[in-house]
Amino acid sequence: MDRNSAAARPQPQERGAYQAFKTITTRWSDNDVYGHVNNVVYYSWFDTAVNSHLIEQGALDIEHGETIGLVIETQCNYFAPLAFPQTVEAGIRVARIGSSSVRYEVGLFAQGVVLTAAAGHFIHVYVDRATRRPCALPARLREVLQALTAA
Repeated sequence: MDRNSAAARPQPQERGAYQAFKTITTRWSDNDVYGHVNNVVYYSWFDTAVNSHLIEQGALDIEHGETIGLVIETQCNYFAPLAFPQTVEAGIRVARIGSSSVRYEVGLFAQGVVLTAAAGHFIHVYVDRATRRPCALPARLREVLQALTAA
C-alpha cells in the first residue's frame, strides 16, 4: 500500500463529532460464529438510531406520514469489534441536506468508549408514500435535520 492510500484510510472518530446519541442493546443473535457482532447488524443499528430519533422528535410518522425515507446508499468502516452483551451507543449527525435527500452519518461506540468501533453513512431520499416519487423535505423534518448538522 502506498502512502496516499494509507492517508485516505478512514479513522475512528470521537464522540464530540456527533450531535445526538441513541442507546442500543445488543442481542445474543447479533453475534456470529466468530464471537462478535456480524457486519449486517451494524446497518440495522444505523437505521434504528436515525429513525428512532426522527420519530421521537416528531419528524417521522412511520404509520401514517405522507413522506417516507428510502435508503439509496450505505457504507460502513469497522475499527474495533463489538459483541453481545455490550451496550452500543450510536452517535448521529447529518452531513448534507438536499431538497429531497439527506446524508446521515452514524458512529457506533462501545458504551463509555471515546472512539468509534464503526462509522458509516446512509443516504435517504424522501418520497411520497403513495407515488414513491421524491418530494421536498417536510418542514419539521428539515428542522430536526438542521439540529443534527455539525456546526
